[in-house]
Amino acid sequence: MTSPTATATTAPTTTTSYTTLDSPLGELLLVGEESPTAPGGTALTSLSMPQQRGAATVQPHWRRAPGPFAEAVRQLRAYFAGELSRFELEFRTTGTAFQERVWRALDDIPYGTTTTYGRLAGSLGVPRSDVRALGAAIGANPLLIVRPCHRVIGADGSMRGYAASVARKVELLTHEGALQPTLI
Repeated sequence: MTSPTATATTAPTTTTSYTTLDSPLGELLLVGEESPTAPGGTALTSLSMPQQRGAATVQPHWRRAPGPFAEAVRQLRAYFAGELSRFELEFRTTGTAFQERVWRALDDIPYGTTTTYGRLAGSLGVPRSDVRALGAAIGANPLLIVRPCHRVIGADGSMRGYAASVARKVELLTHEGALQPTLI
């Protein structure tokens, strides 16, 4: 007699936690994984907004735990209050090598400034023929706001796509002083 074959189920090897935060841009979803070196013991893996293209969605095995995100929440509140211009958080992302390189380069775009897709490509040594791939990598950034992909604009100054909407991109750049508020 043979015994039935057990179907192995793979449980996540790390605990994924999440919390939400009300912000001027809507409710933010913060997701993270355990990390012994991160403030609160959690490295940020995703920060997304409502109606964002490709946004993370809460999974059944995730646990709601605001505590591990206390430092991220503090920094985000300070950012929206105009008191913080650079985030000091531990990130853990899982993009391709190219995506990770592009995402790290976003960290170097100073608060209150913008750069173009072409300039960013040039600084990374990305050939002109691969600027679309660079744009796709920027669009896949899982850490909106804290990895400032909103600071990348078209060469003509136009607000090219933003996963959470061009209107939010304009709001963020206006908040940072890179754009002047529109008077009505």
